[in-house]
Amino acid sequence: MNQFTTSRRAAFAVGMTGLAAGLAGPALAQPSTQPSGTPPHPHRGPMRPRPPGGPDLIRGFSRERLARMERAFADEAERGSFAGCVALVAREGEIIHHEAYGHQDAARTTPMPRDAIFLQASMTKPMTSAAAMMLVEEGRMKLSDPITRWMPELANLKVERRRDGQPPEEVALERPITVQDLLRHTSGFAYSNAVPSERIRDAYREQNIEAGREAITGDEMLRRLGGIPLAFQPGTMFFYSISTDVLGLLIERVAGQRLDRLLQERLIGPLGMRDTAWFVEPGKRGRLAESPTTDPQTEPMWRAYRILEDDAGRSYLKGGAGLVSTAADYFRFAQMIANGGHFEGRRYLAAPVVNYMLSNHIQGMGGSPTASTGPGYGFGLGFAVRLQDGLGVAPGSRGDAMWAGAWGTSFTIDRAEGLVGILMAQGPSARGQTRMLFKNLVYGAMVESRRA
Repeated sequence: MNQFTTSRRAAFAVGMTGLAAGLAGPALAQPSTQPSGTPPHPHRGPMRPRPPGGPDLIRGFSRERLARMERAFADEAERGSFAGCVALVAREGEIIHHEAYGHQDAARTTPMPRDAIFLQASMTKPMTSAAAMMLVEEGRMKLSDPITRWMPELANLKVERRRDGQPPEEVALERPITVQDLLRHTSGFAYSNAVPSERIRDAYREQNIEAGREAITGDEMLRRLGGIPLAFQPGTMFFYSISTDVLGLLIERVAGQRLDRLLQERLIGPLGMRDTAWFVEPGKRGRLAESPTTDPQTEPMWRAYRILEDDAGRSYLKGGAGLVSTAADYFRFAQMIANGGHFEGRRYLAAPVVNYMLSNHIQGMGGSPTASTGPGYGFGLGFAVRLQDGLGVAPGSRGDAMWAGAWGTSFTIDRAEGLVGILMAQGPSARGQTRMLFKNLVYGAMVESRRA
């Protein structure tokens, strides 16, 4: 047994004794026996609603078809895509399916609980983007504002120009990077594992821009980033990147508040997302879902995420990748977006602002989010958006919104169908397979459409 496995098991052992030994099988959750009106358990999420209608249908979904998830997810666990997962499906705000499948641990000894905690990775991005748009609504910044207004460290950025047969050269920016560029990934920034320039890739890694090697403060990260050329001219290319990490640092400066505190006050706390945080407290670590140790991405990604350390104050909090959450928690955020910015009597964003966020903002530019979404999607402000009914590799509706995380989490919001679907899994290498499988299973169970 290697040191990584030993330390992981030691961390995950905390709190395991509270799990009932008799809970076996892939679908752990049981119907609630609480009387009507009783508040849900603080960690188990909303009570499963009592379904209306006939014996098979619930809000236009077939229970028999929803039950297909058990066999499909068991097959994925068997082939090593993940140890287990949690799936949640809601229609018109009502949770109609919330089940746990498989196992929580890589050794497959502990059944997956519905309240398991998962690393969200890039599913952090929509929440940071929503917080940024709250500041836009309040007039504290505009989408057209140059980010150097608050980030002078980036005032002297250049762009690397690459031409066949010639060495790369650095040229001036044709226009400044704007707040909108950060929200839609058209800033010219990159991720080191995908940038089309070895020189920029090496600089990101040597300068620890993504805080993968060790802690680095936000001020120091921006100072170093300001000396690395952009991969593209701003506003010309969608390129998935650290843009939302930079956005998180930007809204800290605009609001004069640390990112974790800002999100807690504006979204996480008011929405009742009790298990969503940047750091997993010791008492909750027994609910962390594990990725298979056979997955080659598990160990290096685990080292980079450091969710068992409280980095606040000593390293910048990644607005694009830092949160952990549960299916029940993330549903509350996703349903707020599906509702046009309100949830349980409280308004978070104006309805026209949500509509604007879920519109395509990369028309006429190069690049697309196809690597994450499959074909047929553009990108809005923090969300990928479907451009038409056809073309995609899974069912959906024009205008549906989705995003996903590198660990294996994903969501879809289809307002035309009144649908919110959440998949929580930890299996980075198979994430493309499992997110599309989940969409096929969800739409395959939707036997009644709300569309004409």
